Amino acid sequence: MSKAGVKNFGVASNPEFLVEGKAIVGSLHPDRVVVGAWQEKDFAVMRQIYQRFYNSSTVQYIETNPKEAAAGKLLANFMLFNKLAVCFDVVGRTCETFSDLQFENLRKILISDPRIGKWGLYDSLYAGGSCFIKDARSLSHQLQTVGQNAVLVDETYLANKRQLELFIGRAEKEVEFSWTGKTVALLGLAFKQETNDTRNSASIYIVNFLLEKQVEKINAYDPAAMDGFKQLFPKTDVIKYFDDQIVAIKNADVVIIATDWPQFRSVADVLLLLSDKKPLIMDGRRVLQHRYDELKENGFIIIAVGSQLIKK
Repeated sequence: MSKAGVKNFGVASNPEFLVEGKAIVGSLHPDRVVVGAWQEKDFAVMRQIYQRFYNSSTVQYIETNPKEAAAGKLLANFMLFNKLAVCFDVVGRTCETFSDLQFENLRKILISDPRIGKWGLYDSLYAGGSCFIKDARSLSHQLQTVGQNAVLVDETYLANKRQLELFIGRAEKEVEFSWTGKTVALLGLAFKQETNDTRNSASIYIVNFLLEKQVEKINAYDPAAMDGFKQLFPKTDVIKYFDDQIVAIKNADVVIIATDWPQFRSVADVLLLLSDKKPLIMDGRRVLQHRYDELKENGFIIIAVGSQLIKK
């Protein structure tokens, strides 16, 4: 701007810490506001803009330099991403490896320690979305560019990727399931509930995997994200989109739950009522954990993150 002859301007870094799907609430009621600037006059302008939060007793108003503000954003997202990866790759994998370990009971033990906290202590097939993966890769690149070790950052990214590959691979490994020629009900296309965002969605990897395995049909359903997913995978003879999860599940050989939409908790009822051939259930979000025993007693085989193979 100075080259263009503009003199009366300031530069500030003001990163957002919003949660996708809750952006409006986060904007109106933030837990922190971070402003990075070099000059007091720029801080003064930002204080006027954020007067409501600057004078608030419930919002942390933090003033730093611009580099610290930008680094704080990257590091905050990495810390959250790392916690998810630890839950997937250590806590969840421990439950999948050793008998008589219920994920929910171990979670209760862990979150009772306030130093650990509740957030991120849930098992899943993958942490998608546009922020965590991108920021972890950026942080790794910046550290390595100046010769610093980024092994932990890179391993967090790889652990997340490995989680998805291991989950989908359990069907062949644990029950010798052959995907070729099968009908797959894929429930959930968004990367998480309460959004239509499909960026880095687990279902992108899953659909590519299923196409490579030459399944006969992919019956896809999501209450919010189907239009966006169709841009990535248009409707074909193999890929079908359904407006109802019940119709998508009917006649499926395997049901994969890839997004933690609350309405998918009713999938157990649908399966118990409609399915005579009892499809393989792959619960990538532990959405049905409250019904695992009932489903098992009715002859279903369940592969769930955070559990050993569930069958009679």
